[in-house]
Amino acid sequence: MEDMYVKPGNQERGWNDPPQFSYGLQMARGPQRNLLNKRAAPPAPGAETPRPAPPSTSPLGPPLCGVAPPPLHPAHPPPGGVATPPPPSGPMRSQRKADSSQSESEPDVEAVVLVLKRALAACRHTVKDQVCNDVAKRLRLLEDSWRSGRLSLSVRRRMDALAQELQSGHWDLADEIHRSLMVDHVTEVSQWMVGVKRLIAETRKLSPELLEPLQNPAEPVQDPVSQS
Repeated sequence: MEDMYVKPGNQERGWNDPPQFSYGLQMARGPQRNLLNKRAAPPAPGAETPRPAPPSTSPLGPPLCGVAPPPLHPAHPPPGGVATPPPPSGPMRSQRKADSSQSESEPDVEAVVLVLKRALAACRHTVKDQVCNDVAKRLRLLEDSWRSGRLSLSVRRRMDALAQELQSGHWDLADEIHRSLMVDHVTEVSQWMVGVKRLIAETRKLSPELLEPLQNPAEPVQDPVSQS
């Protein structure tokens, strides 16, 4: 999957700089636990500490010698000789589904931008004009970057998945995709992703009546903000 990969380390810091795991791989692995600093519980007061028993050796017997343990039999590989990875779980399931379901199709910039503009139009009923105008400018930066070819295929696919989750009202999944883009592709998305993040947060607060044009569109939406 495109969201499960390991990027090389920062070569400017040194040859032993650790690799950078993608956001999807970090979430699949889960948080690492370090138990090396855990101290052993002190013995209970009054309890006697058992002493290790001395080895039973006989002065008349031969000296003890080590015996090699029997070799371990390797586990048999699964049929076909290829191990099957476990199915994805948790919030990263939406991103992996997006990358796999659209592996052969190019996301449509018109459809993605239209969904975002519908969400913005719905937010204008309750959100301040200054906030909405700033989000609109960010969305124009997104569209310009997409049409000029400055966005990678992985970013385009994830933005398509984000727009679908936003239109369906899956706010947590849309926000999770936004975080994965900020971790894995911050250079490509830093100029406009803050507007998408604000759009998700404000759309989440809307009432069902205001969300109706977004979730059940009837006609295209034109953003009223000038191109200034």
